[in-house]
Amino acid sequence: MTRPRRHRRPPLRRRLALTASAAVAGVALAVCAGAYAVTVYTLHRQFDLRLTQAATLAVQQHQQEGPGVQAGECRYLAAPACAQLVPVSAVHDPGRPYLLPVTDAVREVAARRRAPYYSTASVDGRPVRVLTTPARRGLAMQVALRSDGVRHAERQAAGLLAVIGGAGVPVAALLGYWVSRSGLAPVTRLTSTAERITATRDAGLRIELPSGQRGSEDEITRLAVSFNTMLDALEESLAAQRRLVADASHELRTPLTALRANAEILLKAERLTPRQRERATGALTRQLREVTTLVNDLIDLARDEEPQQALESVRPAALLEHAVAAARDHWPHVLFVLDTGTAAASSLTAAVPSRLTRLFSNLLDNAAKFSPPGGRVEVAARRSADGDGLEITVRDHGPGIDAADLPHVFDRFYRARAARALPGSGLGLAMARQIAHTHHAELTAHQAPGGGALFRLRLPSVPMTPAG
Repeated sequence: MTRPRRHRRPPLRRRLALTASAAVAGVALAVCAGAYAVTVYTLHRQFDLRLTQAATLAVQQHQQEGPGVQAGECRYLAAPACAQLVPVSAVHDPGRPYLLPVTDAVREVAARRRAPYYSTASVDGRPVRVLTTPARRGLAMQVALRSDGVRHAERQAAGLLAVIGGAGVPVAALLGYWVSRSGLAPVTRLTSTAERITATRDAGLRIELPSGQRGSEDEITRLAVSFNTMLDALEESLAAQRRLVADASHELRTPLTALRANAEILLKAERLTPRQRERATGALTRQLREVTTLVNDLIDLARDEEPQQALESVRPAALLEHAVAAARDHWPHVLFVLDTGTAAASSLTAAVPSRLTRLFSNLLDNAAKFSPPGGRVEVAARRSADGDGLEITVRDHGPGIDAADLPHVFDRFYRARAARALPGSGLGLAMARQIAHTHHAELTAHQAPGGGALFRLRLPSVPMTPAG
């Protein structure tokens, strides 16, 4: 069974050219038709006015004449008008025949029972136009002029306008082609750029924009600007993706090498002492945990957004207390001091409990990592100054954050010079910022007064619902 062939739609440029050509040609033909109608109306109007003047003159000249033909030279084009008087009754008709046809309507005009009217007739095979109008009592005056001159003028006007209209069609086609070519030139450049990007996968290409004042662009130029903006975002996203892959491969190389070394050592377990086997097993376990944490962080950060989970009304102070307790077990050489205000303890916020706990843990681990043995990490939870949220601060007494490093502390894999010898992958603070952003919170880093680093988290609060 053969599938029916699908008709390919003509290109936009051709369709626009045909539409513009048809529009211009239609307007040109409509103007010609209107001009022809006006010309014909004007010719007939002037001819009828001339005929009316001839009838008025004939009535004045033949007031004392009886019924019959008064003038019969209208068979010539340049001759005066033909004129005849017709009585109400055929009984009073003259013996000689009339030149113009006499009908009942003519008798009714003579009897004043009908208004004057125009009609057409033929004299010696020549077309004439006749005006029938009342004369003196009991008579009607018929006046005629040859009308073939008007018809000839109509044919001339029709021929001239037909030539003009016919010439207008190819002109309209040329104008339509020019309009489509010039109007779609930016679209052509945009399409060409998109095709080159698809072929070369080079997101650095851009569409050339016309020079002009800002704010005076047309719709096509604004489309090109939007396309360039999209390419900027795409190039930045690709660059970030490349950096993520490069940084991840760099960060994974060291722990994987250590894992391989410890695994090779354990393969020779029969040659090791129990103490050496225990140390190798412990190192392998720690490295596996670090690699697992690193891979999980990479998966979360590669999404560039938090997984969609149902939000709950939680007490951040309770989650913070739980995170501090876990940090005390994990960092026994660091003293964690938690200070929670009464108002902060009862404050509620909409959050995913596990993700918010992860945020707190990352901040606490970062503070403990930079604290010397026996150092203090001060954690506080307070209502914000405006009363619309909760402010949580984590402050350590370590070396602090250098001014050059401060703008980059939340970047993926960024590690300050002082932190390169410390454990970690450089993803904890980036993960914390991402979780805060998802919860419509603000996380900032500062240099603490007197030394150390200070991280401030502002969480929005939700109103408490009354019980019952």
